Amino acid sequence: MQYIDRIYGKFEITEPVILELINCPSLQRLKEISQYGYYKHFGNFRPNRFEHSVGVFLLLRKYNTSLKEQIAGLIHDVSHAAFSHCIDYVFDEGSEKEHNHQDNIFENFIQKTKIPVILQKHGFDLEYILNDKNFPLKEKDLPDLCADRIDYVLRDAVILGELSQSGAREFINNLSVINNCWVFKNKKSAENFANLFLAMNQKHYASFQVGKMFRTTGDYFRYAHKKGYVQENDFYKTDNFLLTEVKKHHNKDSELRKLFDRMDGKINIHRNSKNYNATVYVKSRMVNPSFLDKKITKLSEVNQNWAKIIKNELKPKKYFLKFER
Repeated sequence: MQYIDRIYGKFEITEPVILELINCPSLQRLKEISQYGYYKHFGNFRPNRFEHSVGVFLLLRKYNTSLKEQIAGLIHDVSHAAFSHCIDYVFDEGSEKEHNHQDNIFENFIQKTKIPVILQKHGFDLEYILNDKNFPLKEKDLPDLCADRIDYVLRDAVILGELSQSGAREFINNLSVINNCWVFKNKKSAENFANLFLAMNQKHYASFQVGKMFRTTGDYFRYAHKKGYVQENDFYKTDNFLLTEVKKHHNKDSELRKLFDRMDGKINIHRNSKNYNATVYVKSRMVNPSFLDKKITKLSEVNQNWAKIIKNELKPKKYFLKFER
């Protein structure tokens, strides 16, 4: 199978287990799951979870990690619900501040898919694959770098026009793996990556615009679920399926239609901490890259200002929303 990725270029994928996983329904479903929520808020910004999942796999493959780690990277997002992290604003199992609903249900969700059978068929232990402690390059806690974090920020930056494809590839080429850690080859690359991540977080990931999207999309689908217009399992199908099911009830429910108009940008929403109808928290992300300078050094160790930025940016952002209607 030949695969062309906007960041990593052209790859030939031949491993039977990878090919079978890519083609299984759980991975294919991710093609219809938007990366960051209700897409209308982002114009033409419509990456999907499938592209990112394969991207994480390709990044790990490029740096010659074990096939087990590549598998873990490929399947890491299969439990995302429709409209991705919007689910954290619908069900109580998630958290507005942490965006952890997908993580909380991950193992149970995997068990209901064909993935365990595929892994067993090819001789891989599911329990080992699902344990993130076995794969430090794939996943680490903020603010450390991991393949997931590297891929999504470069991919989103390219799609949003914040970075050229050649710029993204330059970052990738300036990375190395040392002692199971992602390490930039020099301080300049680490600083540039850190500043890119900061800009993406402030302008996109934790912005007021995204906060509006999460609050209004969450309110819309929470209301629809409470009214019985959709069932819990409907959230684990596709964006289009879920939205289509709820829209069937617009004509008979004026409150539902109002919530949709808020979500769809037809009702103005202002930021007003003194006169507001609702609040919303948004998870905030920041990284502290390491680089090689005789020894492995974290950016915060040589830049005290960066240490302060990390501390401030990792706090969830809270916004106050005033609806015109």
